[in-house]
Amino acid sequence: MKKMTCKQLGGACDLEFQAETFDEMAALSKQHGTEMFQAKDEAHLEAMNKMGELMKDPSALQKWFEGKRKEFDLLPHHS
Repeated sequence: MKKMTCKQLGGACDLEFQAETFDEMAALSKQHGTEMFQAKDEAHLEAMNKMGELMKDPSALQKWFEGKRKEFDLLPHHS
């Protein structure tokens, strides 16, 4: 298992996610983002707006995802 926080994944809090793969990590982050959107959490909504801006440029978004995937790959495994 590897660990990343919401902030490490572009979010707004220190909630920690644990996953075996980057795709699993991204899914956990997306689920959390959906919950925070529904709760109208101001800090997360601001982070989502920044991500929305990034999504307007597919190459920038791809580069961001590649960077996060590399960051994940470099993390140590936890039991």
